[in-house]
Amino acid sequence: MPLRTGLLGYGIAGRVFHAPLIAATPGLDLAAVVTTDQTRRTDVLTRYPATAVVPTVEELFALELDLIVVATPNRTHVPLALAAIEAGLPVVVDKPLAGSVADARRVLKAAEYRDVPLTVFQNRRWDSDFLTLRSVLPSLGEVTRFESRFERWVPEVWDNWREFGAPDEAGGLLYDLGAHLVDQALQLFGPVRSVYCELDRRRPGVEVDDDVFVALTHASGVRSHLWASAVAAQPGPRLRALGSRGTFVSEGLDGQEDALAAGRPFDDLSTSATLTLGTSTASVPGVPGAYLEFYRLLVAALTEGGPLPVDPESAVAALEVIEAAFTSARTGQVVTP
Repeated sequence: MPLRTGLLGYGIAGRVFHAPLIAATPGLDLAAVVTTDQTRRTDVLTRYPATAVVPTVEELFALELDLIVVATPNRTHVPLALAAIEAGLPVVVDKPLAGSVADARRVLKAAEYRDVPLTVFQNRRWDSDFLTLRSVLPSLGEVTRFESRFERWVPEVWDNWREFGAPDEAGGLLYDLGAHLVDQALQLFGPVRSVYCELDRRRPGVEVDDDVFVALTHASGVRSHLWASAVAAQPGPRLRALGSRGTFVSEGLDGQEDALAAGRPFDDLSTSATLTLGTSTASVPGVPGAYLEFYRLLVAALTEGGPLPVDPESAVAALEVIEAAFTSARTGQVVTP
């Protein structure tokens, strides 16, 4: 029998990512969605007619479910994850797991105590550009610098919790896109020994950081330079890695998010890249993006005892770097996580 899955939230995360991925994954059943918004309720019932829509978390937990997915605003991640754990239900939490390392540790400790599987939706580990870089990394020799960007042109401030300035919202780009940038750098090059960060508010009336630069020095010696911006009308390369033998460059964003949002096929998309070795440059066949792999691995973990798709400890490690980045931006100093 497929695992009956309850989805908390049907905003961008729930509607664009989790609902279609759950519905497309063998072994999962999108049994219920929580939303109080009438337009979103109608959308769920139109796209997923067999899915129940309930207005409250309490009503969701009253159903017979096998898995909970938390895709709500950041401020609610911790209490909802703890509620799922208390109910003994495996839980997926959208990134970031929490707004602080201390809260994240509290969730991990509760999951360990109750022996409940807990994982974090770091879907961009399955971006085409990231997978392509991983595939050619040995060709670069000793990597010295890694550059990664999520730069966009969003000149107007949205009326959305991600743009709200209250500390408990955990809004701003460092928590949002920065969670992906830091996670990818840690996955590629390992733990960090120092962090330097610049945070700015560029748009009129903005309450949170909308232009971010983070420099990491990894214990391996690699330096990662990470950018996130809402005010880049002309973005730089998505990924660039410099090594002793050559350079890898990938332009443009992975197309899975846009395809999911538009209801188009999303499981065979790849980005273009080039690999320069010495003075010779060649195109690199892109590895197709694979967001479905997250949920496929989760089904295997819950039904066959395989590893979880994302170790929650790695999400805590990323939060440690993010907290250090906030400290660095506030003090102007290089910080040790």
